[in-house]
Amino acid sequence: MPAKKRKRSALKRIRQTQRRTTMRTVGRSAARTAVRAAREAIAKGGEAAADVISAAASALDKAAKRGSIHKNSARRRRGRIAKAAAKGKKKT
Repeated sequence: MPAKKRKRSALKRIRQTQRRTTMRTVGRSAARTAVRAAREAIAKGGEAAADVISAAASALDKAAKRGSIHKNSARRRRGRIAKAAAKGKKKT
């Protein structure tokens, strides 16, 4: 059975979907990695945690802007990181 012909518009949609999927996966992965690093920094404590927390917040915002994650999900995760950081400072 011969391969099915595809319209130009269908081929373009396939290319768009592949690019969009890749970009969203990269953004989601970066956000997850940044959040993980922030949680580890909070657990260790110290002055460097503030920089890592702001980097995580930035990564979450970028992921939400690109559509990798929902904006409310990004806000919730930012809030939880900030809450954990405040709790960590209180103990010290």
